[in-house]
Amino acid sequence: MPLTAPPPTIHRLTRADLPKSTVALARYLIGKTLVHDTRAGRIAGRIVETEAYLVGDAAAHSFRGMTERNRPLFLERGHSYVYFIYGNHFMLNISGNRDGVGEGVLFRAAEPVEGIDLMRRHRAMPASAKLEDLARGPGRLAEAFAIDRSVDAIDMVDGKSALWLGTAVRKRGALGESVRIGITKEAERVLRYYERNSKFVSGTNKLNA
Repeated sequence: MPLTAPPPTIHRLTRADLPKSTVALARYLIGKTLVHDTRAGRIAGRIVETEAYLVGDAAAHSFRGMTERNRPLFLERGHSYVYFIYGNHFMLNISGNRDGVGEGVLFRAAEPVEGIDLMRRHRAMPASAKLEDLARGPGRLAEAFAIDRSVDAIDMVDGKSALWLGTAVRKRGALGESVRIGITKEAERVLRYYERNSKFVSGTNKLNA
C-alpha cells in the first residue's frame, strides 16, 4: 500500500498573534491556516488570498453602521462574519479591529492541505477535478470548508472553537497586492493580498502579476 503523509502540525493562533490593524491582518493571514473541525473530520487549508474592508469604505458591509446582520464585524478582531450572497453561496470574513469598529477581512482563496475528500464532497466535485479549483474564490472556499451561518460570530482565536486560525504549515511565498475583485464601489483601492505564484489564487493573470 502507498504511504500517505501524516496531517500537518497546526497550532492555534491567539488574539495576541493578530495585528491590530485590519490591513496588517489581511496581509498577515496570507500563508496561515484556516481550520474547520467538523463532525465528519478536519478541513484545513493555507490562506492564499484576502481582501480588507475598512471604516468609511463604501464597499464594506459596515459602511452604514451596525445592524443585526453585520454585528460580528464590530466585534473584537478574530470573530467570524458569514453572510449569504447572490442567493447561492456564503462568504467567510473575520473581524479586524477593536470592539465597536466595523472592519473585516474576506477570505478569498485557500490551498487545501487536509480533509480534501471532505472538501470535494461538499463541493460535489469528482476526484478527477483539479485541486486548485476546490477553494479558489470566496464562494468556493466557504462551500469547501462547510461554512454557513451556524459559524457566524464565532471567536476564531479563543482556543476552543471548531472554526479557527492556525499557524503556517510551510513558509509563505512572496506577498502580492492589487485592487479588490467583484465590487463596484471604491474598486480602485489596493486592499487585496495574495501569495504570488500560487495556483490556488483567484483573479486574472493581470491582477496576480
